[in-house]
Amino acid sequence: MIEELRKKIDDIDDKIAALYLERQDAVRMIGEEKAKLHIPVLDPAREKKVIAKVTKSADDEQKIYLKRVFETIMETARAYQRRLVAPVTPLSDELRRVLMEGKKYFPVSASVACQGVEGSYSSIAADKLFEIADITYFRNFEGVFQAVEKGLCDYGVLPIENSAVGSVNAVYDLMKKHNFYIVRSIKLKVSHHLLAKKGAKLSDIKEVCSHEQALSQCAGYLQKNFPGVKITPCPNTAVAAEMVAASDRGDIACLSSRGCAELYGLGILESNVQDNDSNYTRFICISKRLEVFAPADRISIMMTLPHESGSLNRVLNKFSTLGLNLTKLESRPLPGTDFEFMFYFDFEGQIENSDTLSLVAELDQGTEQFVFLGSYHEVTQ
Repeated sequence: MIEELRKKIDDIDDKIAALYLERQDAVRMIGEEKAKLHIPVLDPAREKKVIAKVTKSADDEQKIYLKRVFETIMETARAYQRRLVAPVTPLSDELRRVLMEGKKYFPVSASVACQGVEGSYSSIAADKLFEIADITYFRNFEGVFQAVEKGLCDYGVLPIENSAVGSVNAVYDLMKKHNFYIVRSIKLKVSHHLLAKKGAKLSDIKEVCSHEQALSQCAGYLQKNFPGVKITPCPNTAVAAEMVAASDRGDIACLSSRGCAELYGLGILESNVQDNDSNYTRFICISKRLEVFAPADRISIMMTLPHESGSLNRVLNKFSTLGLNLTKLESRPLPGTDFEFMFYFDFEGQIENSDTLSLVAELDQGTEQFVFLGSYHEVTQ
């Protein structure tokens, strides 16, 4: 019985495939006419009528499935037409202008803004990104964004996520506020060490300080080895090391890098105390200017979506149709709104690819708020 039904489904599938190809041929001809007349690919009113018409005679149980099928069919039709009718927006024009300048390579030297003090992980990331980095330090992440936005520094380097504890929310929140572009990123292996005054012993320690991310990444170690000890968050791991070095106490320690031990003359009580040895932090390098440095194979964007069923799924289908691999999807609430979110997307793709550029232009055209964050390459250290 099952085999007979499968044979019936196979025959139906053949008919569906033939009709789909026939439909796509008509889609192509419409796309050619739209290109001549400079008409946008997306026609929401037309698509809404199609969905209403094809689902009208279906029973309630099947309506929703039929709706999803035709939404997918129309999404693939739009992707096909985009090759003929590329959307044009100020953003796509600017991207084409940048690409027309030809292949550019990441600079060897630059003035760079980092949060914290000398020896911070941000400064380590900057030194690995640039052969020669002239670093200016700022007290907080806001200072880094402002330094780049005002042109005080060419670039800024900021942590954006950690493999153990997730995203750096403060940076994500500031990304909605400032104008900038990501021009490169680096995934840096992070090893935390317990540092104290030279001569101090583990049994002496009554307080441990560090950045809240480092404290989270070493939470298991601290709970096991220092139960009841005072835990003090600091703006930065290097700031914590500087604070311990400046203190006259022998009972305070910090979680910081090996470089900070050398820089601030501290002793290493224990090495590699992070809970997960595969501990990576991803840093972004930001610029005031829209720049694309070869090889640029990753793209980041932000957008708001309507607070309605299926809005995120419709966007995800666009990536799926073009075979673009999403590497990150993050949502952050929008202050002052009821249940509205800004979505952050990282995906693998090259902006010079016409289909990818057309998709970015379509998203720019079709969403209430859209921010192109950059086309760049990620380095792993």
